[in-house]
Amino acid sequence: MKLNVSLSEAVKPVELEKVADFIVTLQKENGEIPWSQGGKTDPWDHIESAMGLSTAGYCSQAERAYQWLIKTQLPDGSWWSDSKDGVIINATKETNFAAYIAVGVYHHYLITGNLDFLRTMWPSVSRGIQYAVNMQAPEGEIYWARNKDGVIDKMALLTGCSSIYMSIKCALAIAEVLGVKRPSWQQAKELLGETIRNRPDLFNMIKSRFSMDWYYPILCGAISGDEAKKRIDHLWDKFVVPDWGVRCVSDRPWVTMAETSEFILTLTGIDDLTRAKTIFSWLGDKRYSDGSYWMGVTFPDSVIWPEEKTGWTAAAVLLAWDAINGMTPAAKIFNHRYWQERQ
Repeated sequence: MKLNVSLSEAVKPVELEKVADFIVTLQKENGEIPWSQGGKTDPWDHIESAMGLSTAGYCSQAERAYQWLIKTQLPDGSWWSDSKDGVIINATKETNFAAYIAVGVYHHYLITGNLDFLRTMWPSVSRGIQYAVNMQAPEGEIYWARNKDGVIDKMALLTGCSSIYMSIKCALAIAEVLGVKRPSWQQAKELLGETIRNRPDLFNMIKSRFSMDWYYPILCGAISGDEAKKRIDHLWDKFVVPDWGVRCVSDRPWVTMAETSEFILTLTGIDDLTRAKTIFSWLGDKRYSDGSYWMGVTFPDSVIWPEEKTGWTAAAVLLAWDAINGMTPAAKIFNHRYWQERQ
């Protein structure tokens, strides 16, 4: 866990405009941001890409992306899981996808201070959060999805529920700005947080091999303080590969730039800036000349895989860079102290 690096030499600056320009090349006229050129679109990664645009100051393009969400939201507050060129290719309706709009909208508001944008987006945010909260089990976990016929799949994902926890926090912050009360959301958040911290047995789709199950409960703020630090240190050597990044899966020689960036966000969230900067330094040589970043790479043989260039990977790097450097007012969105001071 001891990392040695000369940060002044190793951390290469991110060319914000170049990275954002790459994301813009993926955006369609209607505001939609697919994974890649000719690729599918899912709501969560579409929002992540929009957050990257906001971070770089491409606010009009980001707002077009949020308008697309308004236009494509289903009556129950959800979105289809995957589409391609306007055709539904996965008719599942996932709770964490529906809720994540709150994180993107609050992130954009922190950067712009645009109250009109917040008011415009509130109905979609409210419906998306309510869709997820309506699927909370009595013991606190939130079921992951309904199918196209509306039947609930009573599986619960730790990573997905952690994302929803973050989403509810942001939705409550938006409600506060707008002078709206949502006590049922507060209760849902508190119960979900207790479940994430204390009831791992309720997450019946076990993905402990995946690094996201390790760091997402901290990234969202459900686990904080000494417990967060212990959790980080306990599995550090299982997932962190020096000079390469963070493994997606513990038993595979493959690191991904998105997981690495999200883990950097997690470290900055608990003010572990030294290690965050060190790991960010490993991303400097894992990018293409057009501003995009590799999705993943195998080690030690350095095979880039897959070769797909995704907007959400680029956006995750921008968010990590912002969290380290505090370029925008949204740099604090995953910081635990920020949320504690709001209480």
